[in-house]
Amino acid sequence: MITTPQVDGVITAEQVRQTAASIAAVQDDHGGVPWPEGHVDAWNHVECLMALTVGGERDAALKGWQWLADHQRADGSWPMKLVDGVATERGGESNHAAYVAVGVWHDLLVTGDDGLAREMWPVVAGALDFVVGLQTRRGEIVWERDASGRPAPYALLTGCASIYQGLRCGVRLADRLGEPQPHWELAADRLGHVLQEHPEAFADKSRFSMDWYYPVLGGAVRSKGALDREWDTFVVPGLGVRCVADQPWVTGAESCELVMALDALGDHERARKVYADMQHLRHDDGSYWTGWQFMNEKHFPHERSAYTAAAVVLAADALSGATPGGAIFREVAGATRSTAYCGCELSRA
Repeated sequence: MITTPQVDGVITAEQVRQTAASIAAVQDDHGGVPWPEGHVDAWNHVECLMALTVGGERDAALKGWQWLADHQRADGSWPMKLVDGVATERGGESNHAAYVAVGVWHDLLVTGDDGLAREMWPVVAGALDFVVGLQTRRGEIVWERDASGRPAPYALLTGCASIYQGLRCGVRLADRLGEPQPHWELAADRLGHVLQEHPEAFADKSRFSMDWYYPVLGGAVRSKGALDREWDTFVVPGLGVRCVADQPWVTGAESCELVMALDALGDHERARKVYADMQHLRHDDGSYWTGWQFMNEKHFPHERSAYTAAAVVLAADALSGATPGGAIFREVAGATRSTAYCGCELSRA
């Protein structure tokens, strides 16, 4: 039986279950978990499935895994956007494909049952081979293969940091199932080196907070104090984390991802504080507003998103340690180096 997370004084187990139920409530008839505007992408879909399992919505999660298997393409990717099962943006993103391995490994950790992992193994294998096929000679992985099959001319730091975790989880899953994939491990090693040592490899997206904390969240960087730089740029006391440095907008998903990154560094006090601060985004039905524009004092955008609710559930699990899956961002296999940020601004191209 899965223990529901709770964070004393911040969120109860019943509230976590309510939040998971709010994700299940927006799942479509085929199992996809859409954005508020109606499209589904593989990355956010997988994050929602992880939260559904942790929050006690197992049947909805299994339906979602079948959706992924049904919509994977022959090259191992998924379209960037699908609406009612139809691709509206046909390019395939590398980080979308890689995150499936994180989700499947997470499911095995939480449930202790490798049944789904074995069923999804061909899906994971195809997805990670698609990802590795987009790695450059230097080691970064470009962000997409477009609809005509051409690889993108550049890589994204946040995407590659997430891919790093996907490859590491894929290696663990492969070993668990007796299907070792040494080329994934080699790809992860090369990618980790670029994330740690070659900021020039990535397009400049330094306005976005994800480029700040994702190298930690994905496991490539684990140095003490790695998140001190840019703290005052992105963290708004009492409210949460800005999505973009130059806009007065805090978002729930970014706030909770920073919580998990802080937890991965052992910085539990600040993690709990940021988690408590973002709870103003909670709605009475357990769902969460995507963000808050604190100059105008209005929700922006005016929507409640399943991916935000999912991040809330996963952060509660990380902070409480209620399930073994709560450690998935803390214990990334192979992440043994402790490269400091000092002279290497990972968020800048």
